Amino acid sequence: MTKKLAKLKYFPNNFQILEEGDYVLCGVSGKKIYLENLNYWNVELQEPYFSYVEAFKKREELKKD
Repeated sequence: MTKKLAKLKYFPNNFQILEEGDYVLCGVSGKKIYLENLNYWNVELQEPYFSYVEAFKKREELKKD
């Protein structure tokens, strides 16, 4: 592994790799998410999440706005 930050385009059921890499950063916590472990993201915000916990936090935050 090169341990490089990837750039992705998120779709409803998958993602496309725009720039090769091994991981992305969680949009809430900033934690590294290796692509093989990436399961949660927001298509509208084009933002990945480390787990369902961060995805839920973001969703609740957006409800407040």
